[in-house]
Amino acid sequence: MLRVMASIGNTTAQRPAHGLDRQTAEPAQGVAGVAGLTGEGWNPAAARAGRLRVRTLVALRWMLIVGELLIFAISLIVGLKAPYPLCFAIVGAGAWVNLLSGVASPGQRLIGGWEAVGQLSFDIGRIALLLFLTGGSANPFLVMLLAPVTLGAATLNPRAVTFLAGLAIGVSAALTIFQQPLPSFDGVTLKPPFVYMIACGLANIVAIVVIAGTVRQAAAESARMALALDVTQAVLAREQRLSALGALAAAAAHELGTPLATISIVSKELAREAPTASVKDDAELLMLQAERCREILRRLTDAPAAASDAVHERMSLLQLVHEVIEPHADVKGVRVEAIVSGAPGVAAPDIWRMPEVLHAVTSFVENAVDFAESEVLVTVRFDEENVGVEVRDDGPGFPPEVLAKLGEPYVTSRPGVAGGRTGHVGMGLGFFIAKTLLERTGAVVNFQNGRPRGAVVSARWPRARIEVKGAAPPV
Repeated sequence: MLRVMASIGNTTAQRPAHGLDRQTAEPAQGVAGVAGLTGEGWNPAAARAGRLRVRTLVALRWMLIVGELLIFAISLIVGLKAPYPLCFAIVGAGAWVNLLSGVASPGQRLIGGWEAVGQLSFDIGRIALLLFLTGGSANPFLVMLLAPVTLGAATLNPRAVTFLAGLAIGVSAALTIFQQPLPSFDGVTLKPPFVYMIACGLANIVAIVVIAGTVRQAAAESARMALALDVTQAVLAREQRLSALGALAAAAAHELGTPLATISIVSKELAREAPTASVKDDAELLMLQAERCREILRRLTDAPAAASDAVHERMSLLQLVHEVIEPHADVKGVRVEAIVSGAPGVAAPDIWRMPEVLHAVTSFVENAVDFAESEVLVTVRFDEENVGVEVRDDGPGFPPEVLAKLGEPYVTSRPGVAGGRTGHVGMGLGFFIAKTLLERTGAVVNFQNGRPRGAVVSARWPRARIEVKGAAPPV
């Protein structure tokens, strides 16, 4: 078995908090401006404030109006008796208000708060009047009260949704008691039993509660996932910029090597043939500064980034473990150790240098270091089929109630632990971002607790997905 050890010992410096799950005053990864993500975590009200467009409201109202006109037109054709003048007046009032709303305000304008509540309340009131004139809760079109409430649940804050749902529920209850007779043919009187009226009203109330609650929960989850994916894209873009900067620095080091060598040779000649001591001192100073520049460039070329893009795009597994544990060299009281091992007779692959992989594994290591008692072990294993990375710590592990949901956005990562070494309590956003980035590269990511203790995070790729074989990394 091939077994390569790489470890970082203890130091006395305190590591700054800069992980994905850190809550600091400085925006994480430059994405704090995304709506709904604040220093306190996920803010659903902020993320969903003002998400209703005038165009959407106008379109919904036109659909209701067209539906109402069709219903009354069919009723007239078949000969049903109803107070049509009042009904058409109410429908016309709705069309007039809708026309004014569409003309007076740009369709792309977002509305929220009590403006949206007022508009949707107007629709509920208008539908309620039509239902009152046409049979109340016995009218099967009572379900049209759901439309404004559902739109509010999908786009407005909880207080507004509660108000709209309460208004619709009150209207449904009132229509079971107060109503005009159902439309009927000449000589026919339709008077449903009062029990039936109550049953219809209760059914509509239950539908309002269930549908509004379901839509609101789905909208909140959708907004949460959209925000988290936006943050993920921002993190990935940042890592790609850093990776490109590394390649540029390596290329610059390569290009500057020749002129610096020329400066050094000329300086030596000047120092040797200097006519005065002052000129000789200046030449020697020039030599020292040129040597200093060469040393800086040497450090750049000694880094994993090589002098050409083709070389920089690939890395060994040993380079991978070094890069993910190196940022944690200054953590007091924790030893970070890395192991690369492979199946007997199988050559270690070179893999593509993917910013997603480096960022995600580094964040796993950082979280492990934060909560470890004394040791973190990073293990990379490979065989003919797969390449896997496992990060294991000897800390308290993940609580069971969190472990089942870990990898979803904004789930607190380790509640009950007093902030780890950096004094933070994570939101789970870091784990979500890391998991999403790794899955985009073809990895299968797992979170579990170790035995007898500690947390274990692992990722496994089919070897063909990350091994360097072609001219470009797999997409």
